[in-house]
Amino acid sequence: MQKCGVAAPPSLLAASSPSSAPPPSRPAPGAPPPASAPAGGEHGFESLVAFSQLVFAVQSLCMPIFTEPRDPRFITVRRGGTLSDANHHLLAIWAATCAEHVLHFFEEARPEDERPRQAIELAHAWTRGEITMRQAHKAAFVANAAARGLSGAAKLAAYAAGQAVAVAHVAAHELGAAAYAIRAVQAAAPEAERERAGRQECQWQRKQLPDEIRELVLDDQRLRNHVCWFVFDC
Repeated sequence: MQKCGVAAPPSLLAASSPSSAPPPSRPAPGAPPPASAPAGGEHGFESLVAFSQLVFAVQSLCMPIFTEPRDPRFITVRRGGTLSDANHHLLAIWAATCAEHVLHFFEEARPEDERPRQAIELAHAWTRGEITMRQAHKAAFVANAAARGLSGAAKLAAYAAGQAVAVAHVAAHELGAAAYAIRAVQAAAPEAERERAGRQECQWQRKQLPDEIRELVLDDQRLRNHVCWFVFDC
């Protein structure tokens, strides 16, 4: 049902290696390194830490939010679809708005970690032509790596930021940003109030939709609600 289609940039190992992320256990003296992981003394262990964080970031971005065949309305004209650059930018701005609305859940848990906020800022920067799509794509992995070691609303908020900046690369990530933001609100609410809290967040998101993309996004929510945890039943 889902294909990720995400390739990690070669320079990501350094960028997705934060001091706040818990490293894997240090190998015992004389123990062989894990298969497929870098090896070689102290630098080898540091590379192993970065390698494990990279794997986590890639897996985090490969969430089951896509369906096949891909909707041509979310593929740009230059790639054979029907999406204009202007509407692509509007999708990115809306996704960033959804992610920013729940960012406080992450920042309350890790106030010193700026990666998700920077990802949201870079999403806006991409729409202004200040950074390339590749730079935005890289930021998505970095934001997702910030979720490592977290749970609940904080983790989901980081995922929302990663999905938002990934819209520059694949426009259909717009629904991922919205869905994870709704799930963050649900996770933060008392169990008896989660359904209502999620519905209210969904309604708030819809109020932020520009007229130019409103019907497109609402139809997308209808079509992909089943792969987005049915959070768009609002």
